[in-house]
Amino acid sequence: MENIAPLTALKEGFRIRPPSLEDQEAVLEVIHAYSMKLLGTAELTLEGLQTDWTSPGFVPADDLRIVVSPEGRVVGYIEVWVNHPIPVHPWLWARVHPDFEGLGIGTALMEWGERRAALVIPSLPKDARVSTYTGTISTNQPAHDLLRELGMSLIRHSFRMRIEMESPPAEPQWPEGITLQTHDGSDEQLQAIYRADYEAFKDHFGHVDEPFEDGYPQFKHHMVNDEGFDPELMFLAMDGDEIAGVSLCRKWSWDEKDVGWVRSLAVRRPWRQRGLGLALLTHTFDAFWQRGKTKVGLGVDAENLTGALRLYEKAGMHVHHQFDLYEKEIRPGKELSKTSIED
Repeated sequence: MENIAPLTALKEGFRIRPPSLEDQEAVLEVIHAYSMKLLGTAELTLEGLQTDWTSPGFVPADDLRIVVSPEGRVVGYIEVWVNHPIPVHPWLWARVHPDFEGLGIGTALMEWGERRAALVIPSLPKDARVSTYTGTISTNQPAHDLLRELGMSLIRHSFRMRIEMESPPAEPQWPEGITLQTHDGSDEQLQAIYRADYEAFKDHFGHVDEPFEDGYPQFKHHMVNDEGFDPELMFLAMDGDEIAGVSLCRKWSWDEKDVGWVRSLAVRRPWRQRGLGLALLTHTFDAFWQRGKTKVGLGVDAENLTGALRLYEKAGMHVHHQFDLYEKEIRPGKELSKTSIED
């Protein structure tokens, strides 16, 4: 991938190259400086970065680039996620150190990312529509301006929601026949958890089907290698031997250790509209309260196809941050991802 170059030349002395393992702490410094400026928190840990770089199907030499200053300092970074078996919507995630904004680094990184993403086209169905996705916090106006200059369009919003509890939450009201378990730590049960979560999220915007053999290794990697992983915070709503719904949590948010985090709240179709999602969420709040955490957060698509936003608001959560999703079509065709509940 060394022959891919951004269309916009970097200023003299700056260069773009693949990172090495020795660059990880310098990359993390860029990410932290960026997020501290915008959010006031450090959005990633070294362990989290290492987990990303070792994801199944992710090739750091091909899918990552850094920009290095004339003094040898890492000042920009981009990830291009194309490790889905049908990567019709490559995800571009770029960061530029605030001290080096306005030098064209973000433009060069995003142009490189788009050209890297386009390399997946020959492997895709010939009639498939292909577009890149990226996002930014709603308050980052320079990023919005840049993305529009690059030909990207704002298509959707997502929220980071939060509840701040002043007293213990109410007792959950479980639907008849539902019992609660936590993850027993076995791979067999983790596979069942994945299947239930995957089935529920087939009804979410952007979903593209993938075989179990591809999806499960990704799920397992990011779950069990997460420093916030705790099987006792993986709540399973059982109807007999079947998993009806899950609340899969980590011990804390990626950027704030005093905030509990819900990675995934999902209810399978046959058990929806019975109050199970609210019961799972209420139980989750109580579990974190028992651990001394009064704040709990999660992320949600603002136009979620299954009505999750209404559920979270009903449970007492509010919008903490808004993120905006941008898209750039790089080949027209048939949309393979989920765009409506009827798809």
